[in-house]
Amino acid sequence: MRCFSDAYAALRRKNRGQYALLAGCSFFSVLLITAYVCMMRSPTILSVLPEGGDSRKQVMMVFVLAVIGCAVFTAYAAGLFFRQKSRETGVFLALGATRRQMQKEMGKELAVISLGSCAAGAVLGGPLAWGVWQMFRLFLVDSQEMALSFDPQSYLLSLTFAAYVVIMLFFLGGRSIRRTNIIDIVQESHKSEPIREVKRWYGPVGIALVVIGALAGYLMPSFFVTVLHWYPPEGLTALFYLPALVGMYMILLHTVVNGWRKRHKYRDIIAASMMKFQGRQTVRNMLVMTLLIAGAYFASFYAPMLNTSSAYSFSTRPVDFEYHWRNDQNWPEREEVESLAEEYDVDITSWTQTGAATLAGDGYVQVEQDNGALGTTYTDEYREIASSATFFSESAWNALTGQNIDLAPGTCANVLDDDGGSDYISGGDVTLVTNMVTGARLSVTPAEPLCFTMLLGSYVLDDADYETLTAGLTDLWRETWVFFNVADVEASYPFADALFNEIVDRSGPEIEVFDAWDPVIREQEIAEKGSYDYDSEEYLAANSLAVIDYDQRDTSDFRNYWLYMPQFRVLDQNDFVTTMAVFLVLFIFIALICFAAVIVIAFTRCMTIALTNARVYDDLRHLGAPDRYLFRSVKGQVSKVFLVPAIVGTAVISAFYLMIMYFNDNRFTPGEFAGMAACAAVIAVLSAVLYGVYRVTRRSVCRQLGIRPGR
Repeated sequence: MRCFSDAYAALRRKNRGQYALLAGCSFFSVLLITAYVCMMRSPTILSVLPEGGDSRKQVMMVFVLAVIGCAVFTAYAAGLFFRQKSRETGVFLALGATRRQMQKEMGKELAVISLGSCAAGAVLGGPLAWGVWQMFRLFLVDSQEMALSFDPQSYLLSLTFAAYVVIMLFFLGGRSIRRTNIIDIVQESHKSEPIREVKRWYGPVGIALVVIGALAGYLMPSFFVTVLHWYPPEGLTALFYLPALVGMYMILLHTVVNGWRKRHKYRDIIAASMMKFQGRQTVRNMLVMTLLIAGAYFASFYAPMLNTSSAYSFSTRPVDFEYHWRNDQNWPEREEVESLAEEYDVDITSWTQTGAATLAGDGYVQVEQDNGALGTTYTDEYREIASSATFFSESAWNALTGQNIDLAPGTCANVLDDDGGSDYISGGDVTLVTNMVTGARLSVTPAEPLCFTMLLGSYVLDDADYETLTAGLTDLWRETWVFFNVADVEASYPFADALFNEIVDRSGPEIEVFDAWDPVIREQEIAEKGSYDYDSEEYLAANSLAVIDYDQRDTSDFRNYWLYMPQFRVLDQNDFVTTMAVFLVLFIFIALICFAAVIVIAFTRCMTIALTNARVYDDLRHLGAPDRYLFRSVKGQVSKVFLVPAIVGTAVISAFYLMIMYFNDNRFTPGEFAGMAACAAVIAVLSAVLYGVYRVTRRSVCRQLGIRPGR
């Protein structure tokens, strides 16, 4: 060797496994974050995820977990690299090398490793996201909305994370050389990270904190809105989840140090002690894995819950076909529908057609006040004319539903779903009903609510009251409702699709509106300020609201939010996956990203255990420990790294999901029970996959340590 650089290069070749591990971890972290960011910021995704909506918040929440996980994982890999490298650094310094020389050589290495791995991850992240998305389109589902495009600005977030990796590596590398005590540098790789004494109450208290944090984090936003009349700034309510994070950390500490079963004091003392002496990093990694597993399951629950609950809803509809139109529209009526059905060899077995009216109801509206950084507050203001709703006469109601009600004069019943539990979206009770054409008014007393999901949110009046109140209404304020059934609904898809397209083709631009468009509020806003916000496509687009376009009739926005969207059972069943394709595939993609990160982190940590404890296992073998004992020790360590985060993460997110389902309307619906059963099946499958990875990892660790199980 002619110079110092040659000696340094020789050691680098000798320890190329450590360099490969660091480069691989950096590459993998940047790759995952880039793929996630490209997908999250894609115009394809943003066009179907309303800003401020729950879906976008869920995507962002899981992204934050992924960033934290990859950041901690990369920092851990870097710390491990510099601890292993500290011995050769100390030896060089002891032999007379200067810190300047060491910094120069290490700078070259880190520049190649960090810049090369981060650049590769950033460059390949986009193609990875695109490739996975195309596989979903090819093998799972495809639609016109799934043409994926990327926003170049999304790479700014990717580059920010890559910059963190580069800066972190150079910082840790420089710190490792700046140590003044050479002996400390030499012994750095042998230092342990023991956990202080952990009391047995850590476990129960940790569980209590998880419960408190989950309840507070989920319920406090509702408390702020309903009790304090305050919409707090974004991110503030997330602070209430912090006790849950602390609780999970305490649970993991208790599990690593004490375990949950009383055991003999000296049983598995070797394995338990090794876990304790490497405890801090182990628990940090386990916490990151727990959060990623929770996020992965949260994302993976989206598809089965949505599919199953929607399928249940479609199958339990009492009517095969429902559509309604405003009377100024030229929609197909019975003769035309029967002619179309005959063309498609469909037998219509029943037909019910009735009239309805759009009237104004009284109620409370929110008057908001923007307080800048402090968020928005509001006051409830009663108005005699608050919003519109669809009103039926009791005769029309009985004809459509097959029920037999007889309302007393002067009463009005609002309509809940079939289980009678969704009063929070029914529209609530009204006490004053107004005809917007003639100005006629009727004070009413709320009657016992009625139940019929397909008419959820409407109201029913006594026949005489209905006739009196609707007198003088023009076609703009009158509607026609049709319910009909067919002999073989499963074979009627071509007919349903043709009828749907016929309806859309014959709809005028005046009803090309989304479901929050309200003719009563429109009249008030035009009278007050000369325009109605929801008439403006620019306003809708700027506020991430659905822009209805007849030419985009197969998109999720149109199918989910068109005010006059028909309810055709066979059409909704067959087109559901296509309609919701972007949502379903996005959350499946997120789940795959998170599980991939979990597997890599767990495998890396377990292999680190093998490298770190190789000398200990070799000493135990020389002291006479059989392979059977050594295998049990390895199994105890690897199983904790894999199974504890899996159990804690799965249990926490399952309980949290159950809580969300219940607090949505203070009950579990049959559709939610079916969805939860599907989620349980997902947990079983993914847990089996994770267990398989655990077995492969355990075998790899044993092979690394030269342990042959069963001997």
